[in-house]
Amino acid sequence: MVRHVSLPRGALQEHHREHLRPGRDHPVRARPEGALAVAKTLRNGRTTGSCASAAAMAGVRFLLTGERPKTVDVPLPPGGTLAVPIERMEPGDGGVRVTVVKDGGDDPDVTHGHDIQAVVSLEPGETSPPAVFLDGGKGVGRATLPGLPVAVGEPAINPEPRKQIEAAVRLAAKGFAGRILVTVEVPEGETIAKATMNPRLGIVGGISILGTQGIVKPYSHASFKATIAEGLSVARAQNLDRVVFTTGRRSERFYMNSRPDTPETALIQAADFFAFSMRAAMEHGFTEVVWAVFFGKLVKQAQGLEYTHAKTHPVDFVLLAKRCLEAGIDPARVPAVREANTAAQVLDMLRDDPARNNFIKLLVKKAAGHADKWAGNKSNVSYAVFDFDGHALGG
Repeated sequence: MVRHVSLPRGALQEHHREHLRPGRDHPVRARPEGALAVAKTLRNGRTTGSCASAAAMAGVRFLLTGERPKTVDVPLPPGGTLAVPIERMEPGDGGVRVTVVKDGGDDPDVTHGHDIQAVVSLEPGETSPPAVFLDGGKGVGRATLPGLPVAVGEPAINPEPRKQIEAAVRLAAKGFAGRILVTVEVPEGETIAKATMNPRLGIVGGISILGTQGIVKPYSHASFKATIAEGLSVARAQNLDRVVFTTGRRSERFYMNSRPDTPETALIQAADFFAFSMRAAMEHGFTEVVWAVFFGKLVKQAQGLEYTHAKTHPVDFVLLAKRCLEAGIDPARVPAVREANTAAQVLDMLRDDPARNNFIKLLVKKAAGHADKWAGNKSNVSYAVFDFDGHALGG
């Protein structure tokens, strides 16, 4: 439910980075694994859950005391608090509308800079502590498919931010008895959601309110992984027996061109997360898995790399040259393969070799073996391999 991902490396991390855009190859903006020293200097952001919590908390304080706080300290799900500035407060109709501006820190996403609002009203009564009624209004999506963290028909306010909002409201309402009504709204949410994976996951009408930690840590991987897992959960709830992992929009498009009968919910953008995706597929009960990849990604998966980011996990050209010999590639070409700079360069230099298809089939066999290993040797893995023009390779 996503970026709105987006990905854990510390206690204060987003579970789903706020509102993941459908990816390109490669879609993940996550900093490469192993780059923590740089990441530590980056500025954290706040989740939509924290924004909604702050708006609701400020609204309760205004209605009870008339105070217009400039900032509020919202409770975070793991503990502690986060100071969140309040943009504006607009009383009316017996309640108040409070606006907080979403700040994604140094890893802004599609919700960065947009208004997150809470419309708050109070109904005094006998209930103590007060009962909190939370709903989603304009720009907050609704679940239409099973398999999501919220039930079909419910607003897309995930369980942890829901708890966070309720905790914030009760903290501000100490001494009050009765009902507290909170409606979360995102004025531009329906437009923003078109740039996220929400429509694919069956969340319609707006974005999701997310955040298991309350803080967005830049370039984290946890949120993208959570998006993969959520896609698998939705696919399982649709009773699908096969999923197709792609590395981004282009590989997904090429696969759909070749297999237009594929249900959209079966397509999951897994990016560089090779091992994680296979483990998650096994955990969700999928034994039939297809990988739709470009040649370079196939090469890295055939090496057995758990994570295949271009900068941190390079192609092993010495090993690739060995695979060429195993597949029957002309030995005269092998030294050039060993000295190549990119996998695409290797593919091009082998374009007229009679053994090229055997070479690609060998890499597919190696990659599928590693994929099955990550899945506990319980999966049936096949591959659709493309060149950059969308032509199928290794047929």
